[in-house]
Amino acid sequence: MSTATKRTVRTILQGAVGIAVVLPAIVDASGIPASLPWVAGALAVAGGLARVMALPGVEQLLDRVGLGLVDEKGPAS
Repeated sequence: MSTATKRTVRTILQGAVGIAVVLPAIVDASGIPASLPWVAGALAVAGGLARVMALPGVEQLLDRVGLGLVDEKGPAS
């Protein structure tokens, strides 16, 4: 997988985490009751996803699935 593709996939993942982080505020602002089952489930998943992406081991996991961005060639010339 090319570095550009890896960066694109990682950006999409980071975007999903960004949305997950602001989802509670979106629900609050929209006036949707947070007690609705699908809203409560979405908030729980969003919180879990945000917490998992904050762990140091996530980079190791991304390396294992081929999405790590370790610069194997050294600095660009």
